[in-house]
Amino acid sequence: MSQSHTDYTSRFAIDPIAAAAMGTDELRHNFHIDGLFQPGRISLTYTHYDRMIVGGAVPVAAPLPLEAIKPTGTKGFLDRRELIVVNIGGAGVIRAGGQSFELRARDMLYLGMGTQDVSFASVDNGAPAKFYLLSAPAHQAHPSRLIRIGDAKRLDLGSNDACNERSIFQFIHAEGVKTCQLVVGMTQLAPGSVWNTMPCHVHDRRMEAYLYFDLPETARVFHFMGEPDETRHIVMGNEEAVLSPGWSIHSGAGTSNYAFIWAMAGDNVDYTDVDPVALDDLR
Repeated sequence: MSQSHTDYTSRFAIDPIAAAAMGTDELRHNFHIDGLFQPGRISLTYTHYDRMIVGGAVPVAAPLPLEAIKPTGTKGFLDRRELIVVNIGGAGVIRAGGQSFELRARDMLYLGMGTQDVSFASVDNGAPAKFYLLSAPAHQAHPSRLIRIGDAKRLDLGSNDACNERSIFQFIHAEGVKTCQLVVGMTQLAPGSVWNTMPCHVHDRRMEAYLYFDLPETARVFHFMGEPDETRHIVMGNEEAVLSPGWSIHSGAGTSNYAFIWAMAGDNVDYTDVDPVALDDLR
C-alpha cells in the first residue's frame, strides 16, 4: 500500500455568541488556517461551514494524487464534490479525468463532481506550483474548465484617496463557468492601497474563506471578523487563510498592499447577494 501524502484536520462551526467571548488564541484556533503549502504534501481543512474544504498542494519530487479523506465519506474525493484550484506558485500541471491542464501563476481550474484520477505536479521542482484547493458538496456534474487570469472578469474598484484601489478578478460568474455552489475570485490591491471590502457586508446565505498572499514576509494583514456590532481581528501572514461564517463581516487592512483569493459556498452563486453594513454600525 502506497504512503499517503495527505494531511487533514476539521473545524466545527462556531456561533456568534461563542465567538464574541473568545480571546486571541481561541479565535485563531477556530478561524485561522496556516501551514497550507507544505512541500510534497496535500494539506486540507474540512470545515462545517457549508462543508467547505480549504487546502493546499505543493508537488515537488513526484505528482501528488488527490485522495479521499474520512470526513467526505466517499471512495473518491470528488464523488459528491466539486473543486476549484488556483495556482499561486510556479507553473504546474493538473491531470484529471484523462485530461491534462497546465496552470501558470494565478490561473484557475474547475473540476466537476465525479472527476476521477486527479493529481498535481510541478513543471520545475525548483520553483514548485502552489495549488490552493477549494471544494464543496455538489449535486450536479459540470464540465471541467481552465480559466487563465487574463480571461477572468475584471472589475476595478476603490480609489487611492480611500486607500482601497483594487482589481477584482471573478473566475466564476453568471456568464462564465457553471458550478453547483462554489464562487471564487481574486482581489489585487494597488501599490499604496491596503483596505479590502470596506465598507463591509455579510451574507448569511454563504460562508466565505480568504487566502492572503503576495504579502512581504515582514508585512501583516489585520483581518476583521465578527458580527457588525461585535467585531474582532486576526493578524494574518503571507499564504495564510481565514474562515468567515455567514454571520461575520470579512474585511482587512494590511501594512503593505497584497492579494487575496476569496471563495464562497452556500445557498446561491449570486456575487451581488450581500447585506451591506454601514460604517456607523460597526463596533
